[in-house]
Amino acid sequence: MTRYAADCHAHVFDPAYPFSKITHYVPEYAQRGTAADFAAVLDAHGFSHGLLVGAAPYAGDNRTMLDALSAWPGRFKGIALVREPNTTEKDLERLAESGVVGLRVNLMTYGMKEIVGAAAERLLAQVKEMGWFVQVHLHADDLVPAGPILKKAGVRLMFDHFGRPDVDRGLGQPGFASLLEFGRSGNAVCKLSGPFRASKTGYPYGDVDRFVAAAIEAYTLDNCVWGSDWPFVRMEQRVDYGPPLTCLERWLPDESDRQKVLWETPKRLFGFA
Repeated sequence: MTRYAADCHAHVFDPAYPFSKITHYVPEYAQRGTAADFAAVLDAHGFSHGLLVGAAPYAGDNRTMLDALSAWPGRFKGIALVREPNTTEKDLERLAESGVVGLRVNLMTYGMKEIVGAAAERLLAQVKEMGWFVQVHLHADDLVPAGPILKKAGVRLMFDHFGRPDVDRGLGQPGFASLLEFGRSGNAVCKLSGPFRASKTGYPYGDVDRFVAAAIEAYTLDNCVWGSDWPFVRMEQRVDYGPPLTCLERWLPDESDRQKVLWETPKRLFGFA
């Protein structure tokens, strides 16, 4: 039975739409999925809504995601990729009218390239004016050099996969400490997603629990959302939807807390209805 709940991190990799020739990776066939595939996965697990995130294989081409938003109006929202430095305000407004609520930058792959320079400053200012999120993909200590720039921009931030910390380095590692500081500021969102990307022990990913607990404390449930990271690209071992989802009951034993993270908070943040 479908409940009101949002999976706030998933990608659509539909081979009907050509992948970019300049991408640094192409998803394996078993790690692709269309919007219809994702809708079926949500139905099977009792989810009503999803946040679709643009990713590298399409570079700045958002057509796959935008067509999904159009085909399932209201069910999906989107985080776009914006690669053109001369993107206009009208371009961003068209994306917003389609259901896009932010753009993504990838510190892990591109370093500081997407957030420095005049064009980046202008784009971040436009994003701030629109009230969009800047969703940041990062790992380890990527946030240390990037943090001051993002803080100065004053944009609403959203961090993928609770920062992908190095679990062997503890809570005090500089990158994760910076992530927690942004949480305490009250102007950032943390995704409790992708535990398999940080874990070194595998399912049930217990070695990430203290990092998730610290993130929940810093961000509060008002600024935490959950995401699956479907269809689990760039993983050496098979990942299925169900096992990572079971972590949420361990992280948030209270059902009302889980419902807040799965629905009340994403509904408020992203405008799901």
